[in-house]
Amino acid sequence: MNALFKAFVIAAVTALMCPLAFAKESALPERTSPRPETTNGVPHTQIGIEIDAELASLLLERVAQFPGVTLGPTRISLPGAIGFQLDRNMVLSQPSSVVGGFEFAHMHPDGSLHASLDPAMAQRAIEAGWATAHPWANQRLGWMGFVMIYTPTTPAELDVVIDLVESSYMFITGNTLR
Repeated sequence: MNALFKAFVIAAVTALMCPLAFAKESALPERTSPRPETTNGVPHTQIGIEIDAELASLLLERVAQFPGVTLGPTRISLPGAIGFQLDRNMVLSQPSSVVGGFEFAHMHPDGSLHASLDPAMAQRAIEAGWATAHPWANQRLGWMGFVMIYTPTTPAELDVVIDLVESSYMFITGNTLR
């Protein structure tokens, strides 16, 4: 089975198993602030963006409430990044989409995040101005939905970014949050 067909089958099965996750994903608004510039290689970072510490704290507080998630130093990103680690005994619906160990996403020191999304959701996030594909997204098996989600700059943007991180969690684990 070729990789593209396999990814399609996995996405279709996940959609049937997680209707709440996919229903939530369809309501992605257009981002109104400009897209930050990013590097083209690895490390994949934003250029000229500063973190809003209050918004970042609120994001981390929310992610810390996800079942089976522990926040800690990243295992795969830049020093200072915070990894969103899943419990090792958690059953994953998309294990090939987890970039490193059980880290389904991480937040960089500038407030941007890398996360694994369902590939269709990743495309919607890119088109709506919330994300950009990781430079290796189409080069590694399971990484088709691996994106950088831009740093939130307002409370309204934070709400959408939290929704995207929740979507990542639900895609990777197959569990709903609400």
